[in-house]
Amino acid sequence: MSYTAEAFQNEYLATGASEVNAIVTITSTGSEGGRRTAGATEIIIVDASGSMQAEGRIGAARQAAKAAVECIDDGVHFAIIAGVSTAQQLFPDPGQLAVASPQTRADAARAIERLQANGGTAMGAWLLMAAQLFAQRPGDIKHAILLTDGDNGERAGYLETVLDQIKEQFVCDCRGVGANWKVAELRKIADRMLGTVDIVAKPTELTASFQQMITAAMGKTSADVQLKVITPVTSKVRFVKQVEPQVADLTGKRVEDGRAGRYPLGSWGQESRDYHLCFDVTPGNVGDNMMAGRVQILEGDTVLATVLVKATWTEDTALSTKINRQVAHYTGQAELAEVIQEGLTAHKAGDDRTATIKFGRAAQLARASGNTATEELLSKVVEIEDAVTGTVRLKRRVAAEDEMALDTRSTKTVRVGRGQ
Repeated sequence: MSYTAEAFQNEYLATGASEVNAIVTITSTGSEGGRRTAGATEIIIVDASGSMQAEGRIGAARQAAKAAVECIDDGVHFAIIAGVSTAQQLFPDPGQLAVASPQTRADAARAIERLQANGGTAMGAWLLMAAQLFAQRPGDIKHAILLTDGDNGERAGYLETVLDQIKEQFVCDCRGVGANWKVAELRKIADRMLGTVDIVAKPTELTASFQQMITAAMGKTSADVQLKVITPVTSKVRFVKQVEPQVADLTGKRVEDGRAGRYPLGSWGQESRDYHLCFDVTPGNVGDNMMAGRVQILEGDTVLATVLVKATWTEDTALSTKINRQVAHYTGQAELAEVIQEGLTAHKAGDDRTATIKFGRAAQLARASGNTATEELLSKVVEIEDAVTGTVRLKRRVAAEDEMALDTRSTKTVRVGRGQ
């Protein structure tokens, strides 16, 4: 796997200034022939609770799971878990992992046909079983799909306890079908497991969603990529956030490593991601320059790429007041995600005035940054009269699925100067 790292910033600071911002773009070009540097394990978790009987969901879930299995590459280890009031391994035998081949994929499809909707929802138990199966394959690229249609039914705090125990051990992409599940619940899982959350509004859309997730997972070639930030005694990291392809705050995931900190980036294929790093530094004198941070990309302990974030103090206001284009863009994208969440919270609380103000600001930011996907999602919740000025009106009737789509996809971003 070949990696490059590039920093975008205005290194010039006014006298007395102490905040340094940079956007770091990490790009991986893939190993020779796209070969993995590690093995791979895939686990599909399908909610089989009683509510999945509604609207043909369980039938659609069976078809989606079978289609997903067909996308698993030969040689990849895999398992299927049926999620009810407990975790039940549907394939292969309990405690085992299958190795993908034409025969095992056919066997898995037959097992999936037996999937019936009957029971409760216990996401903590489902994830714990997945973690136990993944533990058999240390060093693998580990990916799971979790599908549900309802609220978690376990005792309060159990899911959080499980997530504390298994956090970041594998990537888990979460999908909710219909409109009776909680976005906050699946987002909590996705955030702790370095995955994504999204709505599948109609059961008929499940197959395409599963195929997309498995295909993306099969494209990963590195298992455990990390961002390491080394700072001098005069600098401290304020935050590290992924800002493209979606906003994800990594600050709380820091693992101390001497004067450095490591931040998990999950598994990688041939792709590019952007990160916003902010440092608090001790102000220098005019003409002083310093390293605010040395940013390294690691796989294990192997350094794959390095880039520096710098600070130089100047009395030239033309230099110090110039805002870097990338920093400005992603600051706006982060604000966009934040005001959408604030608008949704206000709307649910019946505070229409605050909701209108927040959604108006969101429309303004989406238009200014070229985030047409988010603007389209907003237009299903509010009437956008003038996006440039942020003038919107709340719609009287909004489908629950449209509001949940705005919620789950509010963190998706676009790059500077790029449309969709």
